[in-house]
Amino acid sequence: MAVSSCFPLVARCSLLLTAALVLELSHAAHGHGGAGAGLSSSFYDDSCPSARDIVRRVIQNARVADARIPASLIRLHFHDCFVQGCDGSLLLDNDLPAIMTEKEVPANDRSARGFDVVDNIKHALENACPGIVSCADILALASEISVELAGGPSWSVPLGRRDGTTTNIESANNLPSPFDSLETLQEKFRNMGLDDTDLVALQGAHTFGRAQCQFTQQNCSAGQDEETPVNLDTVTPNVFDNKYYGNLLHGRAPLPSDQVMLSDPVAAATTAPIVHRFSGSQKDFFKNFAASMVKMGNISPLTGRAGEIRNNCQRVNNK
Repeated sequence: MAVSSCFPLVARCSLLLTAALVLELSHAAHGHGGAGAGLSSSFYDDSCPSARDIVRRVIQNARVADARIPASLIRLHFHDCFVQGCDGSLLLDNDLPAIMTEKEVPANDRSARGFDVVDNIKHALENACPGIVSCADILALASEISVELAGGPSWSVPLGRRDGTTTNIESANNLPSPFDSLETLQEKFRNMGLDDTDLVALQGAHTFGRAQCQFTQQNCSAGQDEETPVNLDTVTPNVFDNKYYGNLLHGRAPLPSDQVMLSDPVAAATTAPIVHRFSGSQKDFFKNFAASMVKMGNISPLTGRAGEIRNNCQRVNNK
């Protein structure tokens, strides 16, 4: 998920996490210190009961014209949560001197996409439930729906995040890179409270979507523009399945940061056994991916009275 758009058809396997697992993962997370209750999958049941249906409808319409959108949306959530927590900071545009956008750091510039779909979702939600659903929660919901629509697992999404009013360029410049070593990736994930199983599972989002050829192991063909998108999975590029791990086992992972989970000297004792497990069992991968998405979505959320509910995901509210 570290590069462009990383992240029917075949038999679909929808695995719902139990409420107990979701609550356990939710309570394990620690926020920025906002007052009030934590996250809950029922957060909008009374205030905006149609929220998930609205998000799903907008994404369904968007993917008709652009099959890459599901993978693009999950990548936005990943790059948001890895920078000062899941607070929607990635969605903010430049508003200098107060706000410097994270959209222009190397990991996002001319590769992060799907912002227009997020804006369309926000517009639809504001029409239905003004001032209720945060942009941070839109990213969390959109990720789950995108995976489910592509044939992957479904899970109960803990909700109730509020939107941040700042960005963090220093942290955004340290997002996982397609050229990171395994030890560097492990350190970056550990810093977010994520372990090796989370790393291998979340990298599995590269089972659908595209990456710019400049970031791949094969690089670009002669005369090919460096931003030309290439499939991350050449067999089922728009389907969320476990074929990504089979590609790893055969040395066919386009991204260097994916292949290191098998080839790096420390992989044999850490990530390689997990790759083999997920390659052999799509059910195991789906279960762990859903759990890891909940865990990632719980990275330092703003709750209670912290932050705000933005009226427009691109800018903070006028005070």
